[in-house]
Amino acid sequence: MFIETERTPNPATLKFLPGREIMGDTTVHFANAQAAARSPLALRLFDLDGVAAVFLGSDFITITTDGTDWQDLKPAVLGAIMEHLTAGLPVVEQDTAADAVTDSGEEDDDVVRQIKDLLDTRVRPAVAQDGGDIVFKGFEDGIVYLHMQGSCAGCPSSTATLKHGVENLLRHFVPEVAEVRQI
Repeated sequence: MFIETERTPNPATLKFLPGREIMGDTTVHFANAQAAARSPLALRLFDLDGVAAVFLGSDFITITTDGTDWQDLKPAVLGAIMEHLTAGLPVVEQDTAADAVTDSGEEDDDVVRQIKDLLDTRVRPAVAQDGGDIVFKGFEDGIVYLHMQGSCAGCPSSTATLKHGVENLLRHFVPEVAEVRQI
């Protein structure tokens, strides 16, 4: 198995592309080993010294370091991912993908549907290219609440991405949007 790596705008993260599906249509972010109890792959990665967070995307894995140099950590991460995937072990236990990003199933009004559609078709694919995700959390009084994950969480340019990119896009297409805030 050949695993490619890509730098992200966040110097503390690196994107690993194993050339196969990881989470499909969902994503999941683990901020620590305790949160990763349901993911054998994330637990294996947290066993490595220097891993601070694990983000599982559609076909990629983004690792955030605790400040450990990538030159020291990258070979261990590559080995752990390769061993896990070639052994055919599950990435996330089947019945426990509760935190995966999925639609809530609730009926959304037209404005919320427009916002979600723009996020899903224009924003999330672009952010995934950088090893992260943006999750819709709500819309109230003209304010869109979003949660940044993966390489976007803690990235120095995430505020610019939200304010100059996402906010401008949403305000252009959805006049009811006045502001975008990160939660």
